[in-house]
Amino acid sequence: MKITYIDHFVESASSVIQQVCQVEISRGEKEERDWTYREGHTWIHIGMTGHVKGDVFFGLENNLALQIVSAMMGGYPVQEMDELGKSAISELGNMISGNASTLLSQQGILIDISPPHFLPQEEMAERTGSAVSAALELQDMGRFQIQMIVLE
Repeated sequence: MKITYIDHFVESASSVIQQVCQVEISRGEKEERDWTYREGHTWIHIGMTGHVKGDVFFGLENNLALQIVSAMMGGYPVQEMDELGKSAISELGNMISGNASTLLSQQGILIDISPPHFLPQEEMAERTGSAVSAALELQDMGRFQIQMIVLE
């Protein structure tokens, strides 16, 4: 598995989230391991085709997802993940993936990304397989998890 592909998503997520939330971010280590499902998380799925085929999943602790949606809405307090919130957090996944695909293209790796898909918890629990994983710690806000499954 090409473990380095995730670096572009980590770099992009760090940049986008810093801009949206005005928060310090520390990057965790990347690792190859079995898919990890975490309860109490909001999940966004992005499909990839082209030179790299597979899936990217962004997992945010539910409270973090609400805080990010609030930041995206100019600080308006958000208490639950309604349709507008799902749309906003999905757009965050789209922004991150679009930037990552640009970073990859600068290295000659062309990918197309699918529109983001907000996944319910029950769909996430059914997934299995090997993934490359990396986490971002958002200062005083929570953890943003990136899991990538690359089909070779």
